Amino acid sequence: MSRNDRRIEVSHAGSLPRTPELIAANEARRVGEDGFTLERTPEFEALLTDAVVDLVARQRDLGITLVGDGEYGKAMTSAVDYGAWWSYSFQRVAGLEVTGEDLFTQPVVRSEPGKVRLTSFPDRRDWSTFKDAYTDPTSGIMTGKQATAFPATTGPLSYVGQEAIASDVANLVAGLEAAGLERSQGFITSLSPGSGARISNRYYATEEEHIWAWAEVMREEYRAVVDAGLVLQIDDPSIAENWDQINPEPSLEDYRAFTKIRVEALNHAIRDLPAEQVRFHLCWGSWHGPHTTDIEFRHIADLMLEINAGSYSFEAANARHEHEWKIWKDLELPAGKKIVPGVVGHATNVVEHPELVADRIERFASVVGPENVIASTDCGLGGRIHPQIAVAKLAALGEGARIAGERLFG
Repeated sequence: MSRNDRRIEVSHAGSLPRTPELIAANEARRVGEDGFTLERTPEFEALLTDAVVDLVARQRDLGITLVGDGEYGKAMTSAVDYGAWWSYSFQRVAGLEVTGEDLFTQPVVRSEPGKVRLTSFPDRRDWSTFKDAYTDPTSGIMTGKQATAFPATTGPLSYVGQEAIASDVANLVAGLEAAGLERSQGFITSLSPGSGARISNRYYATEEEHIWAWAEVMREEYRAVVDAGLVLQIDDPSIAENWDQINPEPSLEDYRAFTKIRVEALNHAIRDLPAEQVRFHLCWGSWHGPHTTDIEFRHIADLMLEINAGSYSFEAANARHEHEWKIWKDLELPAGKKIVPGVVGHATNVVEHPELVADRIERFASVVGPENVIASTDCGLGGRIHPQIAVAKLAALGEGARIAGERLFG
């Protein structure tokens, strides 16, 4: 990813709203006996290619300069399922099995000093604090429970998604070529080892062994993206979101040690890959809830920078974390690295004014330099807001970056 020397580059966090045609075709796909594998037909593949090609052109026209495939190849069996960024991996990894127990139904797990353990999703501290709101169907809270079944690791993990990732790559390349864009301007998202390993482990001897197995498995997908000349975005809410899923609240020392294992596993998975082709995405889970128990960015930002990526994407527009742009006054961005702050949110239907977007961009530019800032969204827009609103937000993002660029570069 080249350094910004004339404009503010513009991107997004990955997921974008699917077209009605793609949703309908996806819903019609047969689900395998394992409960999550979807059939691939020539007709669906052709529709998918056309949808991605059209999407890339629309992003370009909205002012997005670093475009993605919208995660269209990761579409699941529900139009409102925005968890495809994670659950798509169930279709691409062997060694998994639906056992009837998942993160929503597993028993409550308690941690203790020196022994950090993830508990079930309903036992998260934010969910427990606001139990009335989370259990009220009229509250408007979006918890992120998916339509697909959650498996457990019941055997040795291996990657079997070669056909799927090849399709993702080919579709995005086709879109880039049709839009007159370079391959370095396209990115594909992929799951981190730490996030993959959040499913139940019934095979590996330890949690750490399970994480490192995911690192070896996902490396094959990472290489397929990078070898195609595209940018790889690694999605990893586990770095920040796990904090809320540990009950009771752990010490910072214990949590950082817990997180360090995930950072080291990811670095192992991306070893030897060009850093400039790797983008890391950190978020706090991004479900539509209070987020009062989110860990503060200042406690984990340095760990994020230990990941051998060329750029770092993180939430910076939502009301819980917008103030944290100030940590970059004291945190040194390594030479040659970029930040990709969210300056447009996904958790509100209010469309940000381009002037506000520009102001947010300029805050970051004032502390790390405008050449090191790529404007983005907090998280994926697909499935979280209405498609019409998503388009308006991307337009505001593009226009805000244009305004900021004129002010910063003249």
